[in-house]
Amino acid sequence: MKIGITCYPTYGGSGVVATELGLELAERGHEIHFISYAQPIRLTGPHPNIHYHEVEVSRYPLFDYPPYDLALATRMAEVSELYDIDLLHVHYAIPHSVSALLAKQMLAAKPRGRRLPFVTTLHGTDITLVGLDRSYLPITRFSIEQSDGVTAISEYLRARTVREFDVKNNIQVIYNFVNCDVYVRDSESAQRRAEYAPKGERVLVHLSNFRPVKRVTDTIEIFDRVRKKMPAKLLMIGDGPDRSRAEWLAVQKGIHDDVLFLGKQDQVYEKLPVADIMLLPSELESFGLAALEAMACEVVPIATRVGGIPEVIEHGKSGYMADVGDVDTMARYAIELLSDEAALHKMAKESRGVAQSRFCATKIIPQYEEFYRRVLERSS
Repeated sequence: MKIGITCYPTYGGSGVVATELGLELAERGHEIHFISYAQPIRLTGPHPNIHYHEVEVSRYPLFDYPPYDLALATRMAEVSELYDIDLLHVHYAIPHSVSALLAKQMLAAKPRGRRLPFVTTLHGTDITLVGLDRSYLPITRFSIEQSDGVTAISEYLRARTVREFDVKNNIQVIYNFVNCDVYVRDSESAQRRAEYAPKGERVLVHLSNFRPVKRVTDTIEIFDRVRKKMPAKLLMIGDGPDRSRAEWLAVQKGIHDDVLFLGKQDQVYEKLPVADIMLLPSELESFGLAALEAMACEVVPIATRVGGIPEVIEHGKSGYMADVGDVDTMARYAIELLSDEAALHKMAKESRGVAQSRFCATKIIPQYEEFYRRVLERSS
């Protein structure tokens, strides 16, 4: 198949999943065309089946805010016509599915009109934040209902979409995934670990875009409690608006030397395996991709019991969950695990087993391929 993929080309979960999906599909022989205003962050290195098409947005004095959605629709139509794209797969309802709908209508209106079905994948923020803004709710609902196929990354998100938007679509849940051959603890992990914990300290990790919903200061609070009980290091992977608050809190707690802010990382699969525990104290997670990536690397997740997290983590078996803001309980779970090597090792292996059995790319990518085929059959 020839598939056009549009996503936000950033470090957020939707962009990561969309890019990894394109890479996996390309490895399986499909021709993938990324269409966005910038090359996706995780799209590194050439691949014969992957092509990138930049969306250029003209800036006129008339527009305070250049109309990216219209430029995107135009580029989608152009690329689809030039490369005979079979279908578009857009990640995030707003504005991507609206642009895809316009591109579809543009091609259908040509003298030799052609069909261009499009699939929308809902990732979370497009529903929980953007979509519920009253000014966006009608267009979000419309774009979902006009999609030829709709997927959601968790049962939680599917149910919330149906409840909040009253859409009639049959939304299929296709979970996020991880490449279990890439996200793995190997012989080099111990060597990399020594770079961050040269004295054999315990290592904890947090991975996010540092937005308020991620509650990164809770991560610092949890680590402070752990640090009082044992030598430990905390790796903070990512960047965003709350990084400064987290850095200053670490200074105030007197633990700044043990909190390593690594910034944005393209190859997080090299960093995650050096840790023992992943801290994910988010206010909301529609799935929890960071937790899954950690689990594949035998890093035990300690997360909040919100959104789609309970669909990924089995409490007490493959990780732990606590209420939002309950830093004491999350710290207690971490201290208990880090103080019991056998229990930590057992749960780490269990975490890896869950990732392998339920969320590996080899299990999820065929679900997307089958979904595409059904959409194309219905649209023919």
